[in-house]
Amino acid sequence: MRLGVLDIGSNTVHMLAADIHPGGRPLATTSDRTVLRLMRYLTPEGAISPEGVQALEDAVDQARRVADADDLHTLIATATSAVREAANGAEVITRIEARLGQPLQVLTGEMEAELTFLAVRRWFGWSAGRLMLLDIGGGSFEFAAGEDELPEVSASAPLGAGRMTLRFLSDDPPGEERVAVLRAHAESTLAPIVESFRVLPDPDHVVGTSKAIRSLARLVGYPTRGWSGSERMLLPRASLASWVPRLARIPAAARQELPGITPDRTFQITAAAVCLLTAMEMLDIDELEVCPWALREGVLLRYIEQSGMESTLPLR
Repeated sequence: MRLGVLDIGSNTVHMLAADIHPGGRPLATTSDRTVLRLMRYLTPEGAISPEGVQALEDAVDQARRVADADDLHTLIATATSAVREAANGAEVITRIEARLGQPLQVLTGEMEAELTFLAVRRWFGWSAGRLMLLDIGGGSFEFAAGEDELPEVSASAPLGAGRMTLRFLSDDPPGEERVAVLRAHAESTLAPIVESFRVLPDPDHVVGTSKAIRSLARLVGYPTRGWSGSERMLLPRASLASWVPRLARIPAAARQELPGITPDRTFQITAAAVCLLTAMEMLDIDELEVCPWALREGVLLRYIEQSGMESTLPLR
């Protein structure tokens, strides 16, 4: 059976199709991605501007065409922080549903964390023991930890790379003074989340997902062999800390020449690095293991468990 997930995020509208069967892992067949960076379309009142809504509708139309051409059994459409937190979010959701011809499931930050944690657990397996997850997107930063498929603790902070770039690092290059202001904001925002995770037992693996973390890992990290023989990428805190001042001084046009930094992440990568480094320091994390599976795979895996039911995503 071929399923698709349409993920309307803060940075992109991404349609991922995969062949699935109960007991098996999703095998990706098609990926269609439109870069939007919806945060740049926010008005001072926090609404998505008419231009942003039109760009979003165009991207959804494109994804719908690709999904129809791929002859999907089911398309599961989800949206995350940019849509759920917009002042005109209800209107935007109605317009997207009209374009799709089906409901749009708006995930909370905690649901994002739980679904991503499920994907990471399946990728690493039960033998990996206790996991901690960090996942930084365009609008929010998710955390989860536990030893089962549902985390014991999950949390979401409004520290996404796109959101923080617009608020704190809009100058090009932003400079170390503005980076220090963002760092102070991240510390105060993360303080209650860090306290809730500190009471848990130490994890066996600390895992990072998302495009921003994968980009930073390619910039500052190094590959090693996993226990199954496959290659994995590690992102050391010390290396990330040495790069943050440099990223603050490099203009955006030059950042895309750096290893792992794609053009669509050029403007946001500094904010992502600052928030990720702050979280790693506060949680006393020396190194992240990078997982290729994240939210979209989690949505597919949850649907596999519920095959034969309606395409909804109940968690707890």
